[in-house]
Amino acid sequence: MIDKPYAESCEQNRAPILAVLREVFADRRHVLEIGSGTGQHAVYFAPELPHLTWQTADVPAHHAGIRLWLEDAALPNVRPPLALDANDTAWHGDRYDAVFSANTLHIMSWAEVELCFAGIGAVLEADGVLAIYGPFNYDGKFTSDSNARFDAWLKARDPASGVRDFEAVNALAAAQGLVLTRDVAMPANNRTLVWRRT
Repeated sequence: MIDKPYAESCEQNRAPILAVLREVFADRRHVLEIGSGTGQHAVYFAPELPHLTWQTADVPAHHAGIRLWLEDAALPNVRPPLALDANDTAWHGDRYDAVFSANTLHIMSWAEVELCFAGIGAVLEADGVLAIYGPFNYDGKFTSDSNARFDAWLKARDPASGVRDFEAVNALAAAQGLVLTRDVAMPANNRTLVWRRT
């Protein structure tokens, strides 16, 4: 019997994220989650947002763990994981009126972040909403000592990763026709950024 993967951070941040998603996804129907990770967010958010069809997605190495969470929860509005790699365009075919991602941009290389936003631009509908949760720098500066330590830890593990600058990420969103509508302070010095395509 394989144990389900577990991420403590998902338990800690899920309620504050849900509070934002209740508002910004209130009129949405079909959401793509980029980087579903363990699957914990999907099985927590989906029953709280029953009007949404929640499409999980991640690199195939994470699919077995996501499927364990989905099988246990047996939710009617969550779909099995799609294979999604920023370096591959195979996931660009379907269309969604919402995209959500948590704690992904800082573990990708910047080139992958750029490719990810290009992919979001390809799948997001004309009035689509994008919500991204994670740590961000502003004006090139860390917002806390803990984020600076986290960035050092990330770079020691993978020099191409790191806490991203809000301004650079916002520029990628703008290039896809997305306008920032919310920048919400979250626990543990994180943010939830929300854009809408106009």
